[in-house]
Amino acid sequence: METRDSQLIALRPEIPSARVNDMMSADEQFQNGTLRPVVKLQNDLLVEAFRNYITKHKNVFYNLTIERRMDYIANAIQKDIKFRNSLKGMVIGQFTVDEYRTYIQNSSALNKRMMNLVRERIQSNIQLLEKEMAV
Repeated sequence: METRDSQLIALRPEIPSARVNDMMSADEQFQNGTLRPVVKLQNDLLVEAFRNYITKHKNVFYNLTIERRMDYIANAIQKDIKFRNSLKGMVIGQFTVDEYRTYIQNSSALNKRMMNLVRERIQSNIQLLEKEMAV
């Protein structure tokens, strides 16, 4: 029978550009080996969570210019602690037990890396948010 950890790892997409080697810091290895694949795996959920955030905040997002929308995404992730914690949970919930043990050793720095990846992912999917409004 497969373990939870092996099933989680099997679900993750391969990211050829996210290489891991001994010359990298431990945080960078964790970012490329764990965070990037998990954030990519969770892409649709993260976008949907942001779509819900927009709705809960009276759709103000849709009245903004593209540049202001990018700032809105960054501010939501950076300053709205409840939303930020929700996003973190979506990522951390996909960690293996060993990855979680690594994460808790330096969670502050890894949270910063994690939220940067999440912000970049939502911003790169901004066209999905626009299409949703048109529907």
